[in-house]
Amino acid sequence: MADQKKYNPYEEFESSQESGDGEESEKKKGSSEFARMLDESFKSPRKKLSVGDKIKGEVLVVGKEDVFVSTGTMTDGLVPRKELLDAEGNLTIKKGDQIELYVSQLRGSEVRLSTSKTGKNIADDLEDALDMMLPVEGRIVEVCKGGVRVSIMGKLAFCPVSQIDIKRVENPEEYVGKKFEFRITQLTENGRNIVVSRRKLLEDERELSTGSFLEEHKAGDVVTGRVAKLEKFGAFVELAPGIDGLAHISELSWSRVADPAEVVKVGDEVRVKVLKVENKGEGIRISLSLKQAGPEPWENLPPDVKPGGIVIGRVTKCMKFGAFVELVPGIEGLVPLSEMSYTKRVMRSDEIAKEGDRVEVMIKEINLETRKILLSFKDAGADPWALVSQKFPVGTIVLGKVERREPYGLFIQLEEGVTGLLPKSKAMEHPEFNFEKFRIGDQATIQVAEIRREERRISLDIPKDPGSEDWKSFQTGEGARSFGTLGGALGNQLQRALEKKKK
Repeated sequence: MADQKKYNPYEEFESSQESGDGEESEKKKGSSEFARMLDESFKSPRKKLSVGDKIKGEVLVVGKEDVFVSTGTMTDGLVPRKELLDAEGNLTIKKGDQIELYVSQLRGSEVRLSTSKTGKNIADDLEDALDMMLPVEGRIVEVCKGGVRVSIMGKLAFCPVSQIDIKRVENPEEYVGKKFEFRITQLTENGRNIVVSRRKLLEDERELSTGSFLEEHKAGDVVTGRVAKLEKFGAFVELAPGIDGLAHISELSWSRVADPAEVVKVGDEVRVKVLKVENKGEGIRISLSLKQAGPEPWENLPPDVKPGGIVIGRVTKCMKFGAFVELVPGIEGLVPLSEMSYTKRVMRSDEIAKEGDRVEVMIKEINLETRKILLSFKDAGADPWALVSQKFPVGTIVLGKVERREPYGLFIQLEEGVTGLLPKSKAMEHPEFNFEKFRIGDQATIQVAEIRREERRISLDIPKDPGSEDWKSFQTGEGARSFGTLGGALGNQLQRALEKKKK
Protein backbone atom coordinates (compact mmCIF):
# COMPACT_ATOMS: atom_id res chain seq x y z
CA MET A 1 0.00 0.00 0.00
CA ALA A 2 1.47 3.30 -1.07
CA ASP A 3 2.39 5.82 1.64
CA GLN A 4 -0.27 8.45 2.01
CA LYS A 5 0.86 12.05 2.16
CA LYS A 6 -0.24 13.83 5.31
CA TYR A 7 -3.11 16.18 4.62
CA ASN A 8 -2.23 19.87 4.95
CA PRO A 9 -5.08 22.35 4.56
CA TYR A 10 -2.64 25.18 3.83
CA GLU A 11 -1.31 23.36 0.78
CA GLU A 12 -4.85 22.89 -0.55
CA PHE A 13 -5.46 26.57 0.08
CA GLU A 14 -2.30 27.50 -1.81
CA SER A 15 -3.11 25.24 -4.80
CA SER A 16 -6.56 26.68 -5.08
CA GLN A 17 -5.06 30.15 -5.37
CA GLU A 18 -2.52 29.37 -8.10
CA SER A 19 -4.56 31.18 -10.78
CA GLY A 20 -5.80 34.77 -10.50
CA ASP A 21 -4.71 38.35 -10.96
CA GLY A 22 -1.83 40.16 -9.15
CA GLU A 23 -3.89 41.19 -6.18
CA GLU A 24 -4.97 37.65 -5.59
CA SER A 25 -1.32 36.60 -5.89
CA GLU A 26 -0.28 39.01 -3.12
CA LYS A 27 -3.09 37.80 -0.91
CA LYS A 28 -1.97 34.26 -1.57
CA LYS A 29 1.66 35.10 -0.54
CA GLY A 30 0.54 36.74 2.70
CA SER A 31 -1.75 33.90 3.58
CA SER A 32 1.01 31.41 2.81
CA GLU A 33 3.51 33.16 5.16
CA PHE A 34 0.94 33.38 7.93
CA ALA A 35 0.10 29.73 7.46
CA ARG A 36 3.79 28.77 7.71
CA MET A 37 4.29 30.68 10.94
CA LEU A 38 1.11 29.30 12.42
CA ASP A 39 2.09 25.80 11.46
CA GLU A 40 5.52 26.22 13.08
CA SER A 41 3.94 27.54 16.25
CA PHE A 42 1.78 24.44 16.51
CA LYS A 43 4.69 22.16 15.78
CA SER A 44 6.98 23.81 18.38
CA PRO A 45 6.60 22.48 21.92
CA ARG A 46 5.45 25.15 24.31
CA LYS A 47 8.37 26.22 26.51
CA LYS A 48 7.70 27.26 30.09
CA LEU A 49 10.04 29.85 31.60
CA SER A 50 11.28 29.83 35.19
CA VAL A 51 13.12 32.41 37.26
CA GLY A 52 16.84 31.98 36.72
CA ASP A 53 16.56 30.63 33.15
CA LYS A 54 19.11 31.87 30.69
CA ILE A 55 17.64 32.86 27.34
CA LYS A 56 18.99 34.12 24.03
CA GLY A 57 16.57 36.36 22.20
CA GLU A 58 16.20 39.00 19.52
CA VAL A 59 15.79 42.67 20.38
CA LEU A 60 12.29 43.57 19.14
CA VAL A 61 11.62 47.10 20.36
CA VAL A 62 13.91 49.63 22.04
CA GLY A 63 11.80 51.89 24.23
CA LYS A 64 12.62 54.84 26.48
CA GLU A 65 12.43 52.79 29.69
CA ASP A 66 12.42 49.14 28.61
CA VAL A 67 13.70 46.97 25.78
CA PHE A 68 11.46 44.16 24.51
CA VAL A 69 13.19 40.86 23.68
CA SER A 70 11.82 37.61 22.29
CA THR A 71 12.07 34.75 24.76
CA GLY A 72 11.39 31.81 22.46
CA THR A 73 7.92 31.46 23.96
CA MET A 74 4.51 32.96 23.24
CA THR A 75 5.40 35.77 25.64
CA ASP A 76 8.05 38.39 24.99
CA GLY A 77 10.17 39.70 27.85
CA LEU A 78 11.36 43.12 28.79
CA VAL A 79 14.65 44.29 30.29
CA PRO A 80 15.28 47.75 31.79
CA ARG A 81 17.04 49.94 29.22
CA LYS A 82 19.53 51.18 31.85
CA GLU A 83 20.98 47.67 32.18
CA LEU A 84 22.05 47.81 28.54
CA LEU A 85 24.03 51.06 28.82
CA ASP A 86 27.84 51.21 28.91
CA ALA A 87 29.95 53.22 31.35
CA GLU A 88 29.45 56.38 29.24
CA GLY A 89 25.68 55.92 29.14
CA ASN A 90 25.51 54.72 25.55
CA LEU A 91 23.13 51.94 24.51
CA THR A 92 25.04 48.79 23.64
CA ILE A 93 22.35 47.08 21.52
CA LYS A 94 19.97 47.83 18.65
CA LYS A 95 16.85 46.31 17.14
CA GLY A 96 17.55 42.89 15.64
CA ASP A 97 20.55 42.09 17.88
CA GLN A 98 20.76 38.73 19.63
CA ILE A 99 21.50 39.04 23.36
CA GLU A 100 21.71 36.72 26.34
CA LEU A 101 19.66 37.52 29.44
CA TYR A 102 18.33 35.88 32.60
CA VAL A 103 14.72 35.55 33.68
CA SER A 104 14.57 37.60 36.85
CA GLN A 105 10.83 37.73 37.55
CA LEU A 106 7.49 36.27 36.35
CA ARG A 107 4.34 38.29 37.06
CA GLY A 108 1.32 36.69 35.47
CA SER A 109 1.89 37.05 31.75
CA GLU A 110 4.79 39.49 32.22
CA VAL A 111 8.37 38.24 31.87
CA ARG A 112 11.06 40.43 33.42
CA LEU A 113 14.60 39.94 32.16
CA SER A 114 18.02 41.05 33.45
CA THR A 115 21.67 41.01 32.44
CA SER A 116 22.60 39.85 35.96
CA LYS A 117 22.37 36.34 37.29
CA THR A 118 19.75 35.56 39.85
CA GLY A 119 20.35 33.86 43.16
CA LYS A 120 19.24 30.62 41.55
CA ASN A 121 21.75 31.04 38.74
CA ILE A 122 24.51 31.76 41.21
CA ALA A 123 23.56 28.81 43.39
CA ASP A 124 23.56 26.56 40.33
CA ASP A 125 26.94 27.91 39.23
CA LEU A 126 28.38 27.36 42.69
CA GLU A 127 27.06 23.80 42.71
CA ASP A 128 28.64 23.19 39.32
CA ALA A 129 31.95 24.66 40.52
CA LEU A 130 31.85 22.38 43.57
CA ASP A 131 30.94 19.25 41.63
CA MET A 132 33.47 19.82 38.85
CA MET A 133 36.16 21.36 41.13
CA LEU A 134 36.24 24.49 38.96
CA PRO A 135 38.08 27.60 40.19
CA VAL A 136 35.98 30.66 40.98
CA GLU A 137 37.22 34.22 41.28
CA GLY A 138 36.80 35.99 44.58
CA ARG A 139 37.97 39.09 46.41
CA ILE A 140 39.08 38.99 50.04
CA VAL A 141 37.03 41.65 51.79
CA GLU A 142 37.95 41.33 55.47
CA VAL A 143 39.74 39.34 58.14
CA CYS A 144 37.61 37.32 60.53
CA LYS A 145 38.24 34.81 63.29
CA GLY A 146 40.23 31.92 61.90
CA GLY A 147 40.51 33.27 58.36
CA VAL A 148 39.09 35.75 55.87
CA ARG A 149 35.76 36.46 54.17
CA VAL A 150 35.72 36.26 50.39
CA SER A 151 33.16 37.80 48.03
CA ILE A 152 32.26 35.25 45.32
CA MET A 153 29.46 35.96 42.82
CA GLY A 154 27.90 38.40 45.25
CA LYS A 155 27.95 35.90 48.13
CA LEU A 156 30.29 35.81 51.13
CA ALA A 157 32.42 32.73 51.61
CA PHE A 158 34.86 31.74 54.37
CA CYS A 159 38.50 30.83 53.72
CA PRO A 160 40.51 29.43 56.68
CA VAL A 161 43.85 31.17 57.25
CA SER A 162 45.66 27.89 56.52
CA GLN A 163 44.03 27.81 53.06
CA ILE A 164 44.83 31.37 51.97
CA ASP A 165 48.26 30.54 50.59
CA ILE A 166 50.64 27.67 50.06
CA LYS A 167 53.07 29.26 52.53
CA ARG A 168 52.47 30.08 56.18
CA VAL A 169 50.41 33.27 56.48
CA GLU A 170 51.47 35.43 59.42
CA ASN A 171 49.55 38.58 58.46
CA PRO A 172 46.26 37.90 56.61
CA GLU A 173 45.57 41.66 56.45
CA GLU A 174 48.07 41.80 53.57
CA TYR A 175 45.58 39.89 51.39
CA VAL A 176 42.53 42.12 52.00
CA GLY A 177 41.30 43.80 48.82
CA LYS A 178 43.10 41.41 46.48
CA LYS A 179 41.46 39.10 43.93
CA PHE A 180 42.40 35.43 43.67
CA GLU A 181 40.97 32.19 42.33
CA PHE A 182 39.54 29.76 44.90
CA ARG A 183 38.15 26.25 44.95
CA ILE A 184 34.83 25.61 46.68
CA THR A 185 35.26 22.88 49.30
CA GLN A 186 31.90 23.12 51.06
CA LEU A 187 28.48 24.42 49.96
CA THR A 188 25.37 24.04 52.14
CA GLU A 189 22.09 25.78 52.93
CA ASN A 190 21.48 26.57 49.25
CA GLY A 191 24.61 28.70 48.99
CA ARG A 192 24.32 30.47 52.33
CA ASN A 193 27.29 28.58 53.81
CA ILE A 194 30.34 28.47 51.53
CA VAL A 195 33.89 27.43 52.40
CA VAL A 196 36.71 27.94 49.90
CA SER A 197 40.42 27.22 49.58
CA ARG A 198 43.11 28.92 47.58
CA ARG A 199 45.82 26.57 48.83
CA LYS A 200 44.36 23.55 47.01
CA LEU A 201 44.54 25.36 43.68
CA LEU A 202 48.12 26.48 44.37
CA GLU A 203 49.17 22.95 45.32
CA ASP A 204 47.69 21.53 42.12
CA GLU A 205 49.34 24.31 40.13
CA ARG A 206 52.68 23.68 41.82
CA GLU A 207 52.47 19.95 41.12
CA LEU A 208 51.85 20.59 37.43
CA SER A 209 54.52 23.28 37.25
CA THR A 210 57.06 21.10 39.07
CA GLY A 211 56.59 18.23 36.66
CA SER A 212 56.85 20.54 33.68
CA PHE A 213 59.87 22.35 35.11
CA LEU A 214 61.77 19.14 35.87
CA GLU A 215 61.10 17.85 32.37
CA GLU A 216 62.50 20.99 30.78
CA HIS A 217 65.37 21.86 33.14
CA LYS A 218 68.28 20.13 34.84
CA ALA A 219 71.31 20.99 36.96
CA GLY A 220 73.59 23.36 35.09
CA ASP A 221 70.82 25.22 33.25
CA VAL A 222 70.58 29.01 33.52
CA VAL A 223 67.00 30.23 33.97
CA THR A 224 65.16 33.46 34.75
CA GLY A 225 63.21 33.90 37.97
CA ARG A 226 61.81 36.49 40.36
CA VAL A 227 63.09 37.16 43.88
CA ALA A 228 60.19 36.10 46.12
CA LYS A 229 61.65 36.32 49.63
CA LEU A 230 64.83 37.32 51.45
CA GLU A 231 66.27 35.56 54.49
CA LYS A 232 69.54 36.06 56.38
CA PHE A 233 70.93 32.92 54.78
CA GLY A 234 69.95 33.72 51.18
CA ALA A 235 67.23 34.57 48.68
CA PHE A 236 64.28 32.49 47.48
CA VAL A 237 63.69 32.81 43.74
CA GLU A 238 60.39 31.84 42.08
CA LEU A 239 61.23 29.91 38.91
CA ALA A 240 57.64 29.03 37.93
CA PRO A 241 54.25 29.33 39.65
CA GLY A 242 54.61 27.52 42.96
CA ILE A 243 58.27 26.55 42.37
CA ASP A 244 60.94 28.30 44.45
CA GLY A 245 64.65 27.71 44.62
CA LEU A 246 67.17 28.94 47.19
CA ALA A 247 70.27 30.94 46.30
CA HIS A 248 72.48 30.73 49.39
CA ILE A 249 74.12 33.98 50.51
CA SER A 250 77.48 32.62 49.36
CA GLU A 251 76.05 32.19 45.83
CA LEU A 252 74.59 35.67 45.46
CA SER A 253 77.77 37.44 44.38
CA TRP A 254 81.45 36.85 43.76
CA SER A 255 82.02 39.56 46.37
CA ARG A 256 81.63 38.96 50.10
CA VAL A 257 78.00 39.55 51.12
CA ALA A 258 76.86 40.24 54.69
CA ASP A 259 73.17 40.66 53.87
CA PRO A 260 71.26 39.40 50.78
CA ALA A 261 69.59 42.83 50.57
CA GLU A 262 72.98 44.21 49.48
CA VAL A 263 72.60 42.30 46.20
CA VAL A 264 68.87 41.86 45.42
CA LYS A 265 65.44 42.94 46.58
CA VAL A 266 62.02 41.27 46.47
CA GLY A 267 60.49 41.51 43.00
CA ASP A 268 63.80 41.67 41.12
CA GLU A 269 64.02 39.58 37.97
CA VAL A 270 67.28 37.62 38.06
CA ARG A 271 69.17 35.01 36.05
CA VAL A 272 70.23 32.02 38.11
CA LYS A 273 72.08 28.77 37.52
CA VAL A 274 70.45 25.55 38.73
CA LEU A 275 73.06 23.87 40.92
CA LYS A 276 71.12 20.91 42.26
CA VAL A 277 67.60 19.45 42.28
CA GLU A 278 66.70 17.12 45.18
CA ASN A 279 63.53 15.22 45.98
CA LYS A 280 63.49 14.88 49.77
CA GLY A 281 60.04 13.34 49.96
CA GLU A 282 58.67 16.57 51.45
CA GLY A 283 58.96 18.23 48.07
CA ILE A 284 61.49 19.33 45.51
CA ARG A 285 64.49 21.36 46.75
CA ILE A 286 66.33 23.42 44.17
CA SER A 287 69.71 25.05 44.85
CA LEU A 288 70.51 28.12 42.78
CA SER A 289 73.38 30.50 42.14
CA LEU A 290 73.24 34.10 40.94
CA LYS A 291 76.98 34.53 40.67
CA GLN A 292 77.55 31.41 38.57
CA ALA A 293 74.92 32.51 36.05
CA GLY A 294 77.52 34.90 34.62
CA PRO A 295 81.23 34.65 33.77
CA GLU A 296 83.69 33.91 36.58
CA PRO A 297 85.89 36.97 37.36
CA TRP A 298 89.12 34.95 37.40
CA GLU A 299 88.53 33.92 33.78
CA ASN A 300 89.05 37.48 32.58
CA LEU A 301 91.17 39.64 34.86
CA PRO A 302 91.05 43.41 34.21
CA PRO A 303 94.21 44.84 32.57
CA ASP A 304 95.22 46.81 35.69
CA VAL A 305 95.17 43.69 37.88
CA LYS A 306 98.78 42.64 37.27
CA PRO A 307 102.00 42.31 39.29
CA GLY A 308 103.43 45.74 40.05
CA GLY A 309 100.11 47.49 39.45
CA ILE A 310 98.76 49.92 42.02
CA VAL A 311 94.96 49.84 42.34
CA ILE A 312 92.19 51.04 44.64
CA GLY A 313 90.31 48.28 46.51
CA ARG A 314 87.85 47.76 49.35
CA VAL A 315 88.80 46.09 52.63
CA THR A 316 86.40 43.17 53.03
CA LYS A 317 87.77 41.41 56.11
CA CYS A 318 90.38 42.06 58.79
CA MET A 319 92.06 38.98 60.21
CA LYS A 320 94.87 38.37 62.70
CA PHE A 321 97.31 37.60 59.91
CA GLY A 322 96.31 40.42 57.55
CA ALA A 323 93.51 42.10 55.62
CA PHE A 324 91.58 40.93 52.55
CA VAL A 325 91.06 43.60 49.89
CA GLU A 326 88.61 43.26 46.99
CA LEU A 327 90.16 44.63 43.81
CA VAL A 328 87.14 44.00 41.55
CA PRO A 329 83.94 42.04 42.30
CA GLY A 330 85.01 38.46 42.96
CA ILE A 331 88.77 39.15 42.99
CA GLU A 332 90.37 39.50 46.42
CA GLY A 333 93.94 39.66 47.61
CA LEU A 334 95.64 39.45 50.99
CA VAL A 335 97.75 42.13 52.63
CA PRO A 336 99.86 40.31 55.27
CA LEU A 337 100.86 42.15 58.45
CA SER A 338 104.41 42.36 57.11
CA GLU A 339 103.13 44.38 54.13
CA MET A 340 101.07 46.82 56.16
CA SER A 341 103.55 49.58 56.97
CA TYR A 342 107.15 50.67 56.71
CA THR A 343 106.75 53.19 59.48
CA LYS A 344 105.31 51.13 62.34
CA ARG A 345 105.24 47.63 63.68
CA VAL A 346 101.72 46.31 63.01
CA MET A 347 100.29 43.77 65.45
CA ARG A 348 96.69 43.78 64.15
CA SER A 349 95.43 44.47 60.65
CA ASP A 350 92.65 46.75 61.89
CA GLU A 351 95.31 49.15 63.20
CA ILE A 352 95.87 50.16 59.59
CA ALA A 353 92.47 49.69 57.92
CA LYS A 354 88.87 48.87 58.76
CA GLU A 355 86.35 46.76 56.88
CA GLY A 356 84.73 48.83 54.14
CA ASP A 357 87.69 51.24 53.80
CA ARG A 358 88.82 52.19 50.28
CA VAL A 359 92.59 51.67 50.17
CA GLU A 360 95.46 51.85 47.69
CA VAL A 361 97.50 48.66 47.30
CA MET A 362 100.29 47.33 45.17
CA ILE A 363 99.85 43.91 43.54
CA LYS A 364 103.01 41.96 44.34
CA GLU A 365 102.13 38.46 43.17
CA ILE A 366 99.28 36.70 41.29
CA ASN A 367 98.93 32.92 41.34
CA LEU A 368 96.28 31.91 38.82
CA GLU A 369 96.41 28.23 39.78
CA THR A 370 95.66 28.80 43.46
CA ARG A 371 93.73 32.00 42.70
CA LYS A 372 95.64 33.97 45.30
CA ILE A 373 96.95 37.52 45.13
CA LEU A 374 99.59 39.03 47.43
CA LEU A 375 99.09 42.73 48.10
CA SER A 376 101.01 45.46 49.91
CA PHE A 377 99.96 48.68 51.58
CA LYS A 378 103.47 49.90 52.23
CA ASP A 379 104.75 49.45 48.67
CA ALA A 380 101.85 51.44 47.30
CA GLY A 381 103.42 54.57 48.86
CA ALA A 382 106.97 56.01 49.06
CA ASP A 383 109.58 53.66 50.54
CA PRO A 384 111.47 55.44 53.33
CA TRP A 385 114.39 53.02 52.86
CA ALA A 386 114.96 54.08 49.26
CA LEU A 387 117.25 57.02 50.24
CA VAL A 388 118.43 55.77 53.60
CA SER A 389 122.10 55.60 52.51
CA GLN A 390 122.00 59.26 51.43
CA LYS A 391 120.09 60.49 54.44
CA PHE A 392 121.95 58.43 57.04
CA PRO A 393 125.45 57.64 55.79
CA VAL A 394 127.70 55.57 58.04
CA GLY A 395 129.10 57.78 60.80
CA THR A 396 126.06 60.07 60.99
CA ILE A 397 125.10 61.04 64.54
CA VAL A 398 121.35 60.98 65.07
CA LEU A 399 118.94 61.83 67.87
CA GLY A 400 116.53 58.90 67.74
CA LYS A 401 113.56 57.60 69.75
CA VAL A 402 113.50 54.26 71.52
CA GLU A 403 110.82 52.19 69.78
CA ARG A 404 111.30 48.83 71.44
CA ARG A 405 113.41 47.23 74.16
CA GLU A 406 114.71 43.72 73.84
CA PRO A 407 117.18 41.81 76.07
CA TYR A 408 119.74 42.02 73.29
CA GLY A 409 119.41 45.73 72.49
CA LEU A 410 117.36 48.81 71.74
CA PHE A 411 115.41 49.42 68.51
CA ILE A 412 115.74 53.15 67.86
CA GLN A 413 113.68 55.00 65.24
CA LEU A 414 115.72 57.36 63.09
CA GLU A 415 112.67 58.65 61.19
CA GLU A 416 109.22 57.37 60.24
CA GLY A 417 109.73 53.91 58.74
CA VAL A 418 113.45 53.65 59.46
CA THR A 419 114.58 51.88 62.62
CA GLY A 420 118.01 50.66 63.64
CA LEU A 421 119.32 48.36 66.36
CA LEU A 422 121.74 49.43 69.09
CA PRO A 423 123.15 46.13 70.43
CA LYS A 424 123.41 45.89 74.19
CA SER A 425 126.97 44.62 73.83
CA LYS A 426 128.06 47.89 72.19
CA ALA A 427 126.16 50.05 74.60
CA MET A 428 127.76 48.28 77.55
CA GLU A 429 131.21 49.31 76.25
CA HIS A 430 130.24 52.80 77.35
CA PRO A 431 129.17 52.69 81.01
CA GLU A 432 128.26 56.37 80.90
CA PHE A 433 125.50 55.57 78.35
CA ASN A 434 123.51 53.74 81.08
CA PHE A 435 121.73 51.27 78.83
CA GLU A 436 119.31 50.12 81.52
CA LYS A 437 117.70 53.51 82.10
CA PHE A 438 116.25 53.86 78.60
CA ARG A 439 112.56 53.24 78.16
CA ILE A 440 110.21 53.19 75.10
CA GLY A 441 109.74 56.75 73.88
CA ASP A 442 113.01 58.09 75.35
CA GLN A 443 115.38 59.95 73.08
CA ALA A 444 118.95 58.75 72.60
CA THR A 445 121.92 60.08 70.68
CA ILE A 446 123.45 57.33 68.56
CA GLN A 447 125.69 56.91 65.51
CA VAL A 448 125.06 54.93 62.31
CA ALA A 449 127.58 52.08 62.25
CA GLU A 450 126.39 49.87 59.33
CA ILE A 451 123.63 49.90 56.67
CA ARG A 452 122.22 46.83 54.90
CA ARG A 453 119.49 48.39 52.79
CA GLU A 454 118.43 45.21 50.98
CA GLU A 455 117.75 43.60 54.35
CA ARG A 456 116.35 46.85 55.73
CA ARG A 457 118.69 46.76 58.68
CA ILE A 458 120.80 49.47 60.32
CA SER A 459 123.32 48.76 63.07
CA LEU A 460 123.84 51.58 65.58
CA ASP A 461 126.65 52.44 68.01
CA ILE A 462 127.47 54.97 70.68
CA PRO A 463 129.07 58.11 69.13
CA LYS A 464 132.91 57.79 69.30
CA ASP A 465 135.12 60.80 70.12
CA PRO A 466 138.57 59.57 71.07
CA GLY A 467 139.79 63.02 72.21
CA SER A 468 136.77 64.60 73.79
CA GLU A 469 134.03 63.99 76.25
CA ASP A 470 131.98 66.87 74.75
CA TRP A 471 129.34 64.54 73.19
CA LYS A 472 128.28 63.52 76.70
CA SER A 473 127.05 67.02 77.42
CA PHE A 474 125.04 67.11 74.22
CA GLN A 475 121.49 68.34 74.78
CA THR A 476 118.50 68.01 72.47
CA GLY A 477 118.42 70.88 70.00
CA GLU A 478 122.12 71.78 70.37
CA GLY A 479 123.11 70.44 66.99
CA ALA A 480 122.53 66.69 66.65
CA ARG A 481 120.29 65.46 63.85
CA SER A 482 116.83 64.85 65.25
CA PHE A 483 115.23 61.89 63.43
CA GLY A 484 117.61 62.07 60.51
CA THR A 485 118.80 65.70 60.57
CA LEU A 486 122.61 66.02 60.43
CA GLY A 487 124.23 67.06 63.69
CA GLY A 488 125.28 70.66 63.59
CA ALA A 489 126.83 71.83 66.85
CA LEU A 490 127.68 68.34 68.04
CA GLY A 491 129.36 67.50 64.74
CA ASN A 492 131.37 70.70 64.94
CA GLN A 493 132.45 69.91 68.49
CA LEU A 494 133.65 66.45 67.47
CA GLN A 495 135.55 67.97 64.56
CA ARG A 496 137.30 70.48 66.82
CA ALA A 497 138.21 67.75 69.28
CA LEU A 498 139.90 65.72 66.53
CA GLU A 499 141.85 68.78 65.36
CA LYS A 500 143.09 69.46 68.91
CA LYS A 501 144.33 65.88 69.22
CA LYS A 502 146.27 66.15 65.95
CA LYS A 503 148.02 69.32 67.17
